[in-house]
Amino acid sequence: MIKILGNDIIIDSDVLIKQDLVINGSHVSIDKGVYCSTNVFIESYVHIGPYVTIIGGKDGQFTAKGFNNIMAGARIICGSDRFDGSGLFGAMIPKELKGKQIIKPVIMEEFSNIGTNSIVMPGSRLRKGVLLSAGSLLMGDTEEWGVYKGNPAILVKKIDGTEIIKNAKKLKNNEM
Repeated sequence: MIKILGNDIIIDSDVLIKQDLVINGSHVSIDKGVYCSTNVFIESYVHIGPYVTIIGGKDGQFTAKGFNNIMAGARIICGSDRFDGSGLFGAMIPKELKGKQIIKPVIMEEFSNIGTNSIVMPGSRLRKGVLLSAGSLLMGDTEEWGVYKGNPAILVKKIDGTEIIKNAKKLKNNEM
């Protein structure tokens, strides 16, 4: 089911959504080749770049709370097998034979961004203003206004979000 409560929504014809997509906001663009097998909730001013993958099945959940960018080729994993010997693994295995899984929501708070070809693992939270730089692997929580880089991603610096918040308020109030 796709539910859109807003305007200025652009979803390329070459996007595959296998679960629920709820857009509760405006100014959202989902580019060519996006593949999504989990539940997605998007607020205003969100861009999902080309060939992004968001997976996690019917029990997984991804949320973008607004003013977010997910750059080309990023992978957001909301559910994964544990590979711990507890059973068989894979999407086609019946539940009674399946091993343990990690199903945890991935949340992007306002102003957070995911760089090109980055990977975000189940249960990760990109706090307000976080940037996960290109090619990085995020596993877990972050600090507000932090820049994270590497595999695994570590905090490399903090930024001042004052101007960003000021400009977002102007945009919301049409003061531009």
